[in-house]
Amino acid sequence: MGDRASNGSHCKKALLSDAGLFEAHFEELVWELTEQDLTDPVLRDAMNRLKEVLLYNAPGGKRNRGLSVIGSLRELVPPTKLTQDTVQRALVVGWCIELLQAFFLVADDIMDASVTRRGRPCWYKKDGIGLDAINDAFLLEASIYRLLRRHCRNQPYYVHLLELFNETSFQTELGQALDLMTAPPGHFDLNRFTMERYKAIVKYKTAFYSFYLPVAAAMYMAGIKDEEEHRNAKLILLEMGEFFQIQDDYLDCYGDPAVTGKVGTDIQDNKCSWLVVTAMEVLTPEQRTELEACYGRHDDASVEKVKALYDILEMPSLYRKYEDESYQRLQKLIACHAQNLPHAVFLNFAKKIYKRKK
Repeated sequence: MGDRASNGSHCKKALLSDAGLFEAHFEELVWELTEQDLTDPVLRDAMNRLKEVLLYNAPGGKRNRGLSVIGSLRELVPPTKLTQDTVQRALVVGWCIELLQAFFLVADDIMDASVTRRGRPCWYKKDGIGLDAINDAFLLEASIYRLLRRHCRNQPYYVHLLELFNETSFQTELGQALDLMTAPPGHFDLNRFTMERYKAIVKYKTAFYSFYLPVAAAMYMAGIKDEEEHRNAKLILLEMGEFFQIQDDYLDCYGDPAVTGKVGTDIQDNKCSWLVVTAMEVLTPEQRTELEACYGRHDDASVEKVKALYDILEMPSLYRKYEDESYQRLQKLIACHAQNLPHAVFLNFAKKIYKRKK
């Protein structure tokens, strides 16, 4: 009992330490990208712009993706073999994932005509930015590969990381394309809102880069490059990624804004969310007519009618059932497919997302 408690305390300290190390490392990377890389003084203005883009768009999130690289690596590599250099590289790769996220979000906000992000104006909405933000998004993406080259070029896993980031970007962009085509602004078509299409969007747009990417990066850094091991990890992590997005959709409607920090707008924004595609499977013809008349509209009365429909269909109960089933599936996947990988890599993720309130 004493050993277990002491071990838990040690893990907590390691986590706090990693979070602190991660935060502290950002300034260094910004300096590296904007000052150390300034070989031509003519580029001073452009580098200042990059610095502004990095400082505004990379910090501010939950950091779960970036911190999962070092967190997973600690589970995959014995402490005696985890050198300070390896830890530093894991922090860099973690920040590369945060930069990938920032790249996606800057572009996504323009496409969705969003107004705020993380409680502040979207980058493109700031005075003097506008559609120049498109190039800023490209700068964020390019910064990833400059950092990987500088810090990991001489490592045996360098090419694996390059391929992983490239492939993940492609998968995410395919998911975004599918999302945009499923619910184009001003064109509401419930026939497109199927569970099959929804799951494809979630898998490609969210699950790959949010769940598989950080763990796969840590696996390569730990010397695990066997394709079957990566396939097994992917099966487990994509299941978690799917649940994470479904949970996000549920919280958008049923979460407490005081806890989540945001007021949900999926109904008004005509989002292909889990709630609407689940409703589509059980609606009566009359209810479907009402949903078609109200979904994707911005007036409060229409939004309330959709929410009332969700309540009639007992969405909270359906969601809780789905959450329990998903957790059971996850446990089975871990038991079947993580025979050669520490279960903690996956369970650490699961603890963060199942039963979360925000």
